[in-house]
Amino acid sequence: MVETTQPVSMDEGVLTLSGGGVLVMVDARQGERPRIIYCGPELAGADPEQLKALAAWQYVDGSAGQERALTLSNELSTGTLAPAGLLASRNGEDWAIDLRVESVRSLEGPGVEIHCLDARTEVGANYTLLLDQSAGVLTSRTRITNHGDKELTVDWCAALCLPLDFRLSEIMGFSGRWAGEFQREEIGAFQGSYVRENMAGRTSHECFPGLILKTPDTNEAHGLACGFHLAWSGNHRLRVDRLPDGRCALQMGELLWPGEIRLAVGESYGTPDLLATWSNQGVGAVSRAFHAHLSGEVLDTRTASKPRPVHFNTWEAVYFFHDQSTIIDLAKLAASVGAERFVLDDGWFGARRNDKAGLGDWWVSPDVYPRGLHPIVNKVRELGMEFGLWFEPEMVNPDSDLYRAHPDWVLDAPGVDTIAFRNQLTLNLSKPEVADYLYEKIAALVDEYKIDYIKWDMNRDCHHPGGGAQTGGRAVMHLQTLAVYRLIDRLRDAFPNLEIESCSSGGGRADYGILRRTDRIWTSDNNDARDRQQIQKGASYFFPLRVLGSHVGPKKCHITGRRFSMQFRVASAIFGHMGLELNLAHESETDRAVLAEGIALYKKHRALLHTGAFHRVPSAPHANVVGVVSPSRAEAMFSYALLESRPRTAPDRLFFAGLDEARQYRVRIVWPGVDPSINQPSIVQSCDLMRKGTVFSGAALMQFGMQTPPLHPDSALIYHLEEA
Repeated sequence: MVETTQPVSMDEGVLTLSGGGVLVMVDARQGERPRIIYCGPELAGADPEQLKALAAWQYVDGSAGQERALTLSNELSTGTLAPAGLLASRNGEDWAIDLRVESVRSLEGPGVEIHCLDARTEVGANYTLLLDQSAGVLTSRTRITNHGDKELTVDWCAALCLPLDFRLSEIMGFSGRWAGEFQREEIGAFQGSYVRENMAGRTSHECFPGLILKTPDTNEAHGLACGFHLAWSGNHRLRVDRLPDGRCALQMGELLWPGEIRLAVGESYGTPDLLATWSNQGVGAVSRAFHAHLSGEVLDTRTASKPRPVHFNTWEAVYFFHDQSTIIDLAKLAASVGAERFVLDDGWFGARRNDKAGLGDWWVSPDVYPRGLHPIVNKVRELGMEFGLWFEPEMVNPDSDLYRAHPDWVLDAPGVDTIAFRNQLTLNLSKPEVADYLYEKIAALVDEYKIDYIKWDMNRDCHHPGGGAQTGGRAVMHLQTLAVYRLIDRLRDAFPNLEIESCSSGGGRADYGILRRTDRIWTSDNNDARDRQQIQKGASYFFPLRVLGSHVGPKKCHITGRRFSMQFRVASAIFGHMGLELNLAHESETDRAVLAEGIALYKKHRALLHTGAFHRVPSAPHANVVGVVSPSRAEAMFSYALLESRPRTAPDRLFFAGLDEARQYRVRIVWPGVDPSINQPSIVQSCDLMRKGTVFSGAALMQFGMQTPPLHPDSALIYHLEEA
């Protein structure tokens, strides 16, 4: 059975998906093993028979006597040199699975579902491929079904096994740590395997599930590049294998605990989604494709057209030292500088006077707020701001009423001591009674206070995710992740206007899986303005500015101890979803006035920042340059940040990107509000950049560049360009 419609076509067993500058061809002949013929940038007049002929298998001495093609799962039966993308068995038997195409079905999206079956082992696989016609991003997933009469254990199942162009010899991976997320690591050509594994029970700070591959000649604007991301908020594995025969393959999927997935007769296991895109226009085009896909296909449409309001978050202002009058005074100051949303962070509930007690007791503390939160909420709304509240639903302190009543509600491994981690344990949300308790407590507060926004935190790794007697001690991290999704979905369904931020000690849960049901990610707990330049740049490879929470922190950063001017703190926060996280009462009146000017600038241009095309501009290591160009290319904003002392006496030259070469642009410096030059005369005066500006062609700005003025380190300029 074959049912296909354009832009998906089926010709003599070959499926073709095309759109958004991407082409995918799959050999899906009935009775054969499915395999990808081509996946990459669009090829004009691509003919699958020609492509197969150009890649014809060649026998060499010492190798197998027949072709061992890479299949969609690289099952063990295929004998390929690539690692298996599917490992499953029945008590040590039926492991040599051999999946053959049974049928193909067209899907809206557009896309296809390829149904395969191994009649001998009675294991089935459904491969789903969807291609975003606008962004050119492929979404793929695999569902394994047990059609046999005995239990099937699945140890590993990649979302898809993808062959890679052999020219893509360089890997950009993403590592990091708490307060230092989204750090890039560059790996050159190698033979063997690049493998990253995460068992943190969340996306993790250390191992972001994304990769960029490129050629040695590829840069931001030119050359072959591709990107991959696993849309999953739990454990994961990603690997790239360069085989002895010159081929290269990629796998991504959920990393499972031993025996975690056991399928009874008729049961199925579905992988997370693997997102992939390719381009001949460099790494920047790959990022913009991901941004477009997230904005157009993943994020909740209920908030898509809403301007991202300026946050004020209380955490670094008061920590656990809550007091009603202090909070109300902060709200007044926040409104006075232009904040539009006020978020009350940790410390408002139960016995939560520090991080050792109270988690799980989700009711307003009568000791701290004897009249509840109504006086604060009413004042916040009177000041014209939305009200938000912090929760950490998945965790519990041993010192809490909830844990004392239900010690069996936590994840653990029988006979193993729990690893100490932030004085808290993880609740087992796969138990319906736990999920119901959390829903009822949160929903009651959302309803009572008409909460607009939840900051949803998750502050520890899950080392021993056993399900207790309910599962015989088996791990339930897969079920736990799905239960988190269901709980958030349940709240969003009950309160359609509720917005949610994904926070996990900062950027520990940042992925497209969580962003299907949330509106923002907290990029990092680190509000150091210099560190944020690189953290946010790393995040930009996969996430657009509109979802990246970016706050103006205190003059002295609480994590690094460094001090920065208000001008620099503001400049580092504008290119994102801007917010504030500082005690405004401790800032000078002058700095509060500067902050108000910066917030006004953000509000004036946030539509451009959050809907335009994002560009990372190659720069020297001591600087960071990023920009956004409007869809019509009639307007743009660029940030130049000097992070270290320059190695040369002359200032840097700024090369803009993404402009229309044939147009004329008036260029002005719109931040800071005073002449930033430390020596005069400079280009600021000669080109009147602080006032009327000067007109230049797009070609000159991109190819010849503009001299920057002399600056001190930890300074940043924001340029505004408008068609003249």
